[in-house]
Amino acid sequence: MRTFAKKHIVNYLSVENISKSFGERTLFENVSFGINKDQKIAFIAKNGSGKTTIMNIINGEDEPDSGQVVIRKDIKMAFLSQVPNLQDELTVEESIFASDNEVLKVIEQYEKALENPDDAEAYQLAFDRMDQHNAWDFETQFKQILFKLKLEDFKLKVKNMSGGQKKRLSLAIILISRPDLLILDEPTNHLDLEMIEWLESYFAKENITLFMVTHDRFFLERVCNEIIELDNGKLYQYKGNYSYYLEKKEQRIASENASIDKAQNLFVKELEWMRRQPKARTTKSKSRQDDFFVIKQKAESRRKENQVELEINMERMGSKIIELHKISKRFTDRVILDNFSFDFQRGERIGIIGKNGTGKSTFLNLITGTIPPDSGKVVVGETIKIGYYTQSGINPKPMQKVIDVIKEYGEYIPLMKGRTISAGQLLERFLFDRKKQHDYVEKLSGGELKRLYLCTVLIQNPNFLILDEPTNDLDIVTLNVLESFLLDYPGCLLVVSHDRYFMDKIVDHLFVFRGNGEVEDFPGNYSDFRAYEDSADIQQKEDNKVEKKAWKQNNPTGNLTFNEQKEFQKIEKEIKELEQEKVRIEALFSEGKVADADIEMRANELQTIIQKMESKEERWFELSAKMEG
Repeated sequence: MRTFAKKHIVNYLSVENISKSFGERTLFENVSFGINKDQKIAFIAKNGSGKTTIMNIINGEDEPDSGQVVIRKDIKMAFLSQVPNLQDELTVEESIFASDNEVLKVIEQYEKALENPDDAEAYQLAFDRMDQHNAWDFETQFKQILFKLKLEDFKLKVKNMSGGQKKRLSLAIILISRPDLLILDEPTNHLDLEMIEWLESYFAKENITLFMVTHDRFFLERVCNEIIELDNGKLYQYKGNYSYYLEKKEQRIASENASIDKAQNLFVKELEWMRRQPKARTTKSKSRQDDFFVIKQKAESRRKENQVELEINMERMGSKIIELHKISKRFTDRVILDNFSFDFQRGERIGIIGKNGTGKSTFLNLITGTIPPDSGKVVVGETIKIGYYTQSGINPKPMQKVIDVIKEYGEYIPLMKGRTISAGQLLERFLFDRKKQHDYVEKLSGGELKRLYLCTVLIQNPNFLILDEPTNDLDIVTLNVLESFLLDYPGCLLVVSHDRYFMDKIVDHLFVFRGNGEVEDFPGNYSDFRAYEDSADIQQKEDNKVEKKAWKQNNPTGNLTFNEQKEFQKIEKEIKELEQEKVRIEALFSEGKVADADIEMRANELQTIIQKMESKEERWFELSAKMEG
């Protein structure tokens, strides 16, 4: 008989019977779960149900009303929050080295030694320490992480960064520090698709223990091996990825509803019995009466799976929608659009993807007239009513209640076939219950604010809907509600989003912003595009093989490798360009066209060009000698 050794489970963190209330509102009670070594856990819950509170309790930024969090003493834990905690005066490089990682300290000393080459003793000591700590590979890896997260400018100060750059720097610091347990709150926010796919691949292959909140369902599917859901104050655990979670949750709900149906039938019978009872009851009937109230509570607990079914009376759409005629836009040397033309058709559903900084949001602002084009024109049809959901969000008045925000658009909203819906009923369909409707807006969570803002855009009956990153901060439940609405939406739809699952469900084709004014119209959704790109990469590799084979046939006696041959040709071109720039600047000096204030700057510029030329010429002679040898 074969026996198998039982795998030793190492517990990193235990959440034990924690509860939390705010005033009369109970967020959760007696919640318990554990995080073990090598688990990759996603934590799912509706906005406002206590996700962030639980994350903060785990991180020590909040305290439970009861219960405790027990963390293994010898582990290193790191937390990525929605709000980066960085020092404004530090640079990217200084922020990385500010961590307590010993190997990073060794690399920092080596980097400083490189800046002072005259101190040979300090350099040798730093070099030896790099060897002792095997820091060479680590330095390569952390610089690759910074490169992948578009943080190549090591001298950029935190205070001069955008919000997205700060979030990426916080993520980089955590990845580089290599903690035993990584706690992440929406790690894919502020990342473009290329970065998300890199991070997805990194987490999938690295031996890291993860506990994270994310609404990115592709990410959940490919990274996580367990899902914990907080639903109506109760915790449910699923030992699998997102697909497994969906399947098992559906089974659980069906089972619960079957049990509730049975309880409701019993409740009807018991109600009749209760009504027949005389006022003076026996002990036996008193016991049955108590049971009645237990049954009643269960019978009334049927789940309220709110779905948005807003048959809003959309404005009639004429034959002319929106026409873009040879639109061009640039910011200094950055080209966003270059003679771009497009005619939107009825029912068109377009997704916009591209790296950060390629102009996706600018494109939306051009269409809505928020900013003017440099040339060309945008023609909007007379019947077109644009609804524009921006990243800036909602701006409520002080002490304004949720219900009052909607009532600004009217007490009743017109639906199709002459029907109407009250402001309160509308909010219920957007998952704001009656109690929540009378909360002050400033009390809402980030995701609830986004949901309310989305509601204000949709209820204005637009027939051309523009959504800029609508999925950021929305929970999975709300995302499903939004997708259900958009699938039935009869107007035109233009969406910028890095949520691949969302894009696959609701758009028919894509505008792919490649940068430098190049926009590709791709006929398909995101998964179609990814498959196309992957096949193009394979074809490119095949083309490279053919190119290499042809080179070898044409250069039978050459001593340069294929890549060295390409480098040699490139260097010749670069030296020529540098020579032309050198001649141009020297001419400015000789003709007296350099202003006194610019002399030092121009002289430094000339010196830099000369140094680059010398370096490239030296490499050119190396390759030339090898080729002739």
